[in-house]
Amino acid sequence: MEKIPAHIGWSWVKQGFVLFRKQPAEISTLFLAYMFLMLALGIIPVLGQMLPLILIPLFSMSFMQACAQIERGERVFPNLLLIAFRSPARNTLLKLGLLYLLVATLVVAASALADGGTFWKAMMGGGLSTQELESAAGSMRIAMLVAAALYVPAAMAFWYAAPLIMWQQMPLGKALFYSFFTVRRAGRAFLVYGLAWIVIAIVVPTVISMAITLLTGSIAVVFFILLPISIILTVIMYCSFYPTYTSVFGKPRRGSDSPHKGDNPIV
Repeated sequence: MEKIPAHIGWSWVKQGFVLFRKQPAEISTLFLAYMFLMLALGIIPVLGQMLPLILIPLFSMSFMQACAQIERGERVFPNLLLIAFRSPARNTLLKLGLLYLLVATLVVAASALADGGTFWKAMMGGGLSTQELESAAGSMRIAMLVAAALYVPAAMAFWYAAPLIMWQQMPLGKALFYSFFTVRRAGRAFLVYGLAWIVIAIVVPTVISMAITLLTGSIAVVFFILLPISIILTVIMYCSFYPTYTSVFGKPRRGSDSPHKGDNPIV
C-alpha cells in the first residue's frame, strides 16, 4: 500500500459532511436509536458499564454499513442498527469488543501511576466528592494524558479491525495487524484528520455560543441550540469514518457482510 498524503485527512472530513447531507434525517435517527439503546443498557447492574464498550465494534458497523448504503443511493432505516448481530462475523466482533474492554481497562489502570488512582476511581464510578476531584484536578489531567498516550497503539489496531472482520471476513488477529500497520502508513493523513475534528469540535460550538450569548444573554438558549448541533457534528464524524476505510481498502461489495465461497480478503 502506498503512503496516503496528509491532505487526504481533510478530504475524509469533507466526505463525512457529504454523506450526512444525502440522508441527514435517516442517519441522525440511526444515531439517536443507538444512543437510546446505550442508555437502556446502562440501566443493567454491573454489565451496564461493560456492555457499551463490548458492543462498540458491532454498532460501529451499523454506521459503516449505513454510509455504504447512502453512497449507493439506498435508504437507511433504524433496523440497520442490528445488522452486525445478524452477520456471520458477530462472534469475532464480540471478541474484538472484549479485547477493547480489556485494553481500555488496562490503560486506565496504568494511569494510576500518575495520580494514585483518582482517574481510575472516577471512570469506575467511585463516587468521588467534589472536593476530591478539585484537589486532584492537576494529577488527573496528567493521568488522562498518560492514558491517551498508552491507548494510541491500541486505537491504531482497532481502527479498521471491525470492517475488515465483517466486510472482508478476516480473523481477529489478522484484522488487528492490518489495521495497525495501515494506520501507521497513513499517519500524516490521520494526524490532519484528527486535528481537523478537534478544531471543528472546539471552534464551531465556541463561535455559536458566543454569538447566541451576545444576542440573547441566555445560557438556556445556548444549551438548547448547542445540543442538536453537537449531535449533528457527532453524526457527521461517524460518517467520516467510512471514507477512511474506502480510501485504503476500497468500497465494500453489496452483501459483503455475508461470507462468499471462494472470496479472498482484499489486502
